[in-house]
Amino acid sequence: MSIYTFTLPDIGEGIAEAEIVAWHVKIGDKVEEDDRIADMMTDKATVEMEAPVSGTIVAVAGDEGDIIAIGSMLVQIEHEGEEGEPDSEEVEAKPVQIDTIDDAKDDKVTQTQQDDIKDEEPASPAPAPETDVKEPASGSLDKVLASPAVRKRARDLGVDLSLVKAQGDHIRHSDLDAYLSYGSGQGYRPAGASRKREDETIKVIGMRRKIAQNMAESKRHIPHFSYVDEIDMTALEDMRADLNENRGDRPKLTMLPLMIVAICRALPEYPMLNATYDDEAGQVTRHGAVHLGMATQTNQGLMVPVIRDAQDKNVWQLAAEIGRLSAAARDGKAKPEELTGSTLTLTSLGPLGGIATTPVIQRPQVAIIGPNKIVERPVIIDGEIEARKLMNLSISCDHRVVDGYDAASYVQVLKHLLETPVLLFAD
Repeated sequence: MSIYTFTLPDIGEGIAEAEIVAWHVKIGDKVEEDDRIADMMTDKATVEMEAPVSGTIVAVAGDEGDIIAIGSMLVQIEHEGEEGEPDSEEVEAKPVQIDTIDDAKDDKVTQTQQDDIKDEEPASPAPAPETDVKEPASGSLDKVLASPAVRKRARDLGVDLSLVKAQGDHIRHSDLDAYLSYGSGQGYRPAGASRKREDETIKVIGMRRKIAQNMAESKRHIPHFSYVDEIDMTALEDMRADLNENRGDRPKLTMLPLMIVAICRALPEYPMLNATYDDEAGQVTRHGAVHLGMATQTNQGLMVPVIRDAQDKNVWQLAAEIGRLSAAARDGKAKPEELTGSTLTLTSLGPLGGIATTPVIQRPQVAIIGPNKIVERPVIIDGEIEARKLMNLSISCDHRVVDGYDAASYVQVLKHLLETPVLLFAD
């Protein structure tokens, strides 16, 4: 028997280190050649590592969340054969999913997206041990009279029945309610309020660590300001319904494709919004093409796939591309080039909506647009009350590059297009 040291191979051009995001083995486990042993995350992708030989795991590099350098020991395997070091060129690292966002100035998850992110389900806490109600001293037990139901409720609430004043010959639920509301000095506490969740410490690793790093970088470097305006979406909603009724075998339209058309149509007059800012070089690049980042919820967190050349696509093409990219991101099949290179981002909470958002810009971009929920409200038009479908639209901008007046002017152009949707299809 001999020890085979499996070192972390070169898993990508320019990659110097990788994070352990999941172990599939532990010390003492027996593995067969090509068994999955660990998932390693780089700036671009999560990569599956497989056992180069069969044997028993005798050492591992660290815990989940640890970062190790290329060429350092990942695992040691006791196996039948001559002792030796693995040849990294013989080890095939297989990308299994793209679940990170490049933190080198591209496509970072926004704060709004971060707020939408689905928290990992915490482990179920151990049930709190039932503590007996503190009884009065010996000889005074007859002074605390209560039914088993009242005693159980008091025990669940952590209430000492000897402190509860009875209105009759024994303590009733009404007496316990009065104590909870007034007598305890703590105000009213609903049943079960004393059952606190156990403290839980969760290590910040993988996608969550990338999100944290990216958010901190964006907020640290970019002086944000946000602007919000209300838009009447009634006519656009009616047009969308008509288009869907006559769509044939084309994909069903949501509001997003129509909004993207409006965003792209309004940008030529405001090129400073479709731009990236290089802090170190002190220069802004105004992009001709609109490569629109689109927030997408996945099991790994919020990802931002990119619709390339959005300005050249019609609503049906945009709808198909949104569906394709969203599915690829959720299934972990998005390619690295589909997650980088955006020049402007659209972040939508969909039906959650909210009244307004103040999304965080994806550095090095200088603007991000956040539509909110469409709600039907009464509006006075020509002295008459009408029911209209209204939506607040938010935009956050980098104040080093974009002036408040320009951001507000852009939103007014966008508002005009959305409220007069025939303009979206006019040459």
